[in-house]
Formats: sequence, structure tokens, C-alpha cells
Amino acid sequence: MSDWFAHELTTLAFCWRLDRRDGISLGFTSHDRDLVMGGFLFRAAPGMVPSALEQSAGLEAEAISLAGAIISDGLSEADLVAGRWDGARLRLWAVDWSAPDAAPRALLAGELGAVESDGRSFSVDLVGAKAVFDAPTTEATSPHCRARLSDTRCRADMAGRMRLVRVSAASGRDIMVDDALVPGAYAFGTLRWADGPEAGLALGVVTNGVQSVTLATPPGFTIMPGLLAELAEGCDRRLATCAARFGNAANFRGEPHLPGTDILMRYGG
Repeated sequence: MSDWFAHELTTLAFCWRLDRRDGISLGFTSHDRDLVMGGFLFRAAPGMVPSALEQSAGLEAEAISLAGAIISDGLSEADLVAGRWDGARLRLWAVDWSAPDAAPRALLAGELGAVESDGRSFSVDLVGAKAVFDAPTTEATSPHCRARLSDTRCRADMAGRMRLVRVSAASGRDIMVDDALVPGAYAFGTLRWADGPEAGLALGVVTNGVQSVTLATPPGFTIMPGLLAELAEGCDRRLATCAARFGNAANFRGEPHLPGTDILMRYGG
């Protein structure tokens, strides 16, 4: 690899592989024709343009910005706006385009931040693996639980707390469903579309009635009656809810009885 870089003219090309959280993988290259490396196709269209790439042997976080074009069968504007590519894993290699499998050099790996689109192009910043060293080593205390419902720290059992419903009507953030719901049971939960143009994407739920659900943000598409959605119960992250509703107080990740910074402002009654 060092001998190859030492040449006055090289056959250098960049190859990028994107692995979305839902299992879809795409490959792109900066070369002017498609390349195949390790049996995986890296497409020349749209072609991505990297910013200056900096690497070091220390613990400083590596950063890179990417720009590219939107294509209907790969990176669609609708998918970018919907957030399907947020948090996707990206790997970058420098390869010899005349022999991609000969000695590819891994340059960077990490997760995509928020993707921004502008007309027929997009841009995104990559968060490298070293970025974990910039995170605080100790969590800040809080009266509310800092775990996410049913994650590895919470471990609440969600069996029987998720159900499939059919949409009957919609108006803004309000979704009407055919099934009868327990009022308030899905507050702070999620609604995940099971079909339609945004199938697989989830939206936060503010509250729910007997046959209605109020979302935190309006859907990004026109909702037609008959669509299926999966409702999952939520948690307000209070100890009382954790104990009474989920029977999971032993895994509560908060300090509800620890005096806060407002202790001097409290008064009886």
C-alpha cells in the first residue's frame, strides 16, 4: 500500500459501504465506474465526495463530512427526510480501482449523524469510533429514569404491551383507529407503521384515547384509511409508574429521592 501511494500517479479510489439499521446495505465509490470488492457492488452513481480526512494514533475523535447526489433507487429524498439513514453504519476504504480486492485500506468506520438534504444532493457528518471517548464517563443524576423502556438496563417485559391496530382516519397529529384502547396506556410510547410509504418508521405518542392516538409529530405522508400500525406502550420514567405498572422498580435508573439543585427553593406545602 505504501509503494502504491508513493507513485506519482495512482489508481486511487474511495469505496463507501452504508449499512442501515433495518438491514439494507448500499455501496458507492468515487471512481467513474462501478467496482466490486469482496463480492459487494460499489456503485459509481451518485458518487460521494469526502472532505479532508484526518487520522491520528491518539484518542482524538476522527471526523469527516460526506456529500453526494440523491438517486431514486438508492438514496431517495423521502428516505433521507424520514430519517431511515440516521444512525446507519458507514465504512470507508481506499482501494486500487484496477484491483479492488488486492489491498484495500480501511480508513474510517462509524455512524452517520443527521442527514441533511438540499434539492438533489445531501450532506452528512460521520461520527467515528473514537467519539465514544468524548462522552462523559459518569451519568448525571436525575429524578427520572435514564434507561429506555425494555432496553438492556431497564429489562421491562413488553410481552402483551404491543398491539397491531388499523387506521380508520387521520387529521394532523391525531390518528383514529378501529380497535378499542385503554386511555393513556400508550402515552410516551411509539407508533410504528407496518405498511404504507413509511413502513418500519416509528413516531412518538403523546397520549391516546379509546380510539385515538395523538402523535408527537405529524406523519410525513398522507395517511389512507386501512393502514396497519403497531402501538407500543410507553413509560413516563417515574419510579411510581415503574413499580406499579411494570413491576420493575429494581431496575429503575434514577435517583427520585436525591435532593436536587432546587432544594433551597422548596417549602412546606
